[in-house]
Amino acid sequence: MLNAIAAAEPAVLPLAMADGARAELLCVAPDGEPRDAVLWLPAMGVPARHYLPLAHALAAHGVAVALHEWRGIGSSSLRAGRRCNWGYRELLQFDLPAGAAAMRAHWPQARMWLGGHSLGGQLACLYAALHPQEAEGIALVASGAPYWRRFRHGALVGLAYALAPALAALCGHLPGRRIGFGGNEARGVATDWARSGRTGRYAAAGMDEDFEQRLAALQLPILAQRLRDDWLGPAASLDWLLGKMPHALRRHEQVTPEDLGGQLADHFSWMKTPGHIAAHMAEWIAASDAVSTASPPSGP
Repeated sequence: MLNAIAAAEPAVLPLAMADGARAELLCVAPDGEPRDAVLWLPAMGVPARHYLPLAHALAAHGVAVALHEWRGIGSSSLRAGRRCNWGYRELLQFDLPAGAAAMRAHWPQARMWLGGHSLGGQLACLYAALHPQEAEGIALVASGAPYWRRFRHGALVGLAYALAPALAALCGHLPGRRIGFGGNEARGVATDWARSGRTGRYAAAGMDEDFEQRLAALQLPILAQRLRDDWLGPAASLDWLLGKMPHALRRHEQVTPEDLGGQLADHFSWMKTPGHIAAHMAEWIAASDAVSTASPPSGP
């Protein structure tokens, strides 16, 4: 069953955003009509196709997956540069709504879940906070808030947040490929990301939303899988992110090398052997489904 699913090519859905940007949504489904579907958001600078092993592993457990492509990466029609800029506003207001709508149209009977890796997990939380009725829950892998005070070498991390926007302004974009962190990111993304890293609070240039207030009101279930050896996503960083959502039903698990067949349990290595992470995610979705089905309707 798993080999058959893994051999199948993903369905490719073209996306056209409201501002003219284009990208592709990669969709992997189990046999039959899926009951649940995850809109998966990659880490900063990582193309969607790199998560196909995760998507195939989830499909083997009956969960469909739509792999989002970040603006400026992979199949995106845009590339960050001095004349081409965007920030969290475009990601949250244009790109994610287009991907969510396409996934719902592709699997109209499926319950929608949000999931993400690293920055993708953070933006999954922000999108859910803006649209709490759209998703059933949020699955985080190797994610956490980038607040500098929550890292072991916080002073150096804080310095990086101070330098990143200046470097992006100088180069026209943040040259992540050259400096070895993320992709070539737009100046606006670098600025919004660095702001959250310096202050510990989320905001997006051009948006008046109080994200902290929205997150505090969120009541969706959350599964957070943290990698034991992940210095980019330490426990304190994840705790800071989860602490912003005190009303959410949170489940926190640590993934070890033993869970990954001996693979290092760090920020990216899990992507090569995602079976354990996918199995736990599918089990959590099924359990959340069961709770939802068993719960009596609210209201008078």
